[in-house]
Amino acid sequence: MSLLPYAVPFFLLFIALEIFWGWKKGGNTYRVNDCINSLSLGLLSTVTKFIFLNIGLLVFSRIEQQYAITTLDVESGVAWVTGLIIYDFFYYWFHRISHERQLFWGSHVVHHQSEDYNLSTALRQTSTGFLATWIFFIPCFLMGMPVYMYVGIASAHLIYQFWIHTQHIPKLGVLEWIFVTPSNHRVHHAQNPKYIDKNYGGLFILWDRAFGTFMEEDEHEEILYGLRTPLLSWSPLWANVHVFYNMFVDAWRTESKSDKWKMIWSRTGWRPEDVARKYPVQKTDLDNFIKYSPPIGLTPRIAIVLQYLLLTFFHLWSVSQYDTFSYGVMLGLSVFQIYTVISLGAVMDGKTYALRVETTRLLMLSTGLGYFFLSGQIGSSWLFAGIGYLFISSALMWLSMSDSEDDDDALVPVA
Repeated sequence: MSLLPYAVPFFLLFIALEIFWGWKKGGNTYRVNDCINSLSLGLLSTVTKFIFLNIGLLVFSRIEQQYAITTLDVESGVAWVTGLIIYDFFYYWFHRISHERQLFWGSHVVHHQSEDYNLSTALRQTSTGFLATWIFFIPCFLMGMPVYMYVGIASAHLIYQFWIHTQHIPKLGVLEWIFVTPSNHRVHHAQNPKYIDKNYGGLFILWDRAFGTFMEEDEHEEILYGLRTPLLSWSPLWANVHVFYNMFVDAWRTESKSDKWKMIWSRTGWRPEDVARKYPVQKTDLDNFIKYSPPIGLTPRIAIVLQYLLLTFFHLWSVSQYDTFSYGVMLGLSVFQIYTVISLGAVMDGKTYALRVETTRLLMLSTGLGYFFLSGQIGSSWLFAGIGYLFISSALMWLSMSDSEDDDDALVPVA
């Protein structure tokens, strides 16, 4: 049983509390654009599960039924603890390879794009992980972990990692030696050179200490978060594909046939020599680090927050209708949500095509509503509710694109 649906309201509550705490203590760690982008990527990750089959669970079920060497008893507390240790061990290696090999980094990079570090960063998840993440956990099922136990442990493991994404909790004494804490996970999200590729653990930091990837947080050195090659975009679509796209472009450009194939399993950051020479990539200047934050006024910021809250209610409602509507309707609802976060990203980036994206979004919703109503897939009550949502959403998006002289979110040097 997955625990995540029950945890989401608490995630949002603790994000609100962290914002209040930071404001009260004069140490705010949130920006509207970055926070909305992280939450949008989390929503996008959830929505894609409605579109694509969970390949991993299909494979896991087959292995559990036909190839498991033994079986862990779901009624035994010892078995659950054993399963947790097994899962966390393979999570360490999945996480490590996801950083150290470019193909898997292309998916995991989403979680590390934020140049802020707060609880909303924890919800910043990839939408392409379903393609290969499951491969790393096949040994769990060969060793006898039932799917029921796996889902419970995996969701609890992910929930644990929520609280460690904060700058407000200091080092925790002896716990730093055993568990992943906010302090040693801050190291993991840093782009400071000495912190790169460190602290991969999910629950236990013991694996990092055993395999030589542990680094303690230096409290005398400011941590700079984000990527050494900055994304410079709030587009959730580009966030999910930019590494894969750049890999393809480099493979296309290189004249070496062996390097074309090498791109698939290359170490993260590696580029063919001839391509790197002709098309150099600009790395972040850590001595003059400036967070990406195109200017946006107070009124647009408020409208963007309200738009995302409206979308969240829409998302939660659509999830509750999973057993009510046909796959076609659920697909339509999912596509609309995806297009909405894309539209929000274009607005926050200040793109000139944002209005065209938004117009297309509204036409999509209007057309979808009409089609599903006329085909008898939704009733008149849902039609009128959709029209109401369309009106409120379009008004908020119009406000989010309005001009304002207040530009508190402009680019700000942080080091």
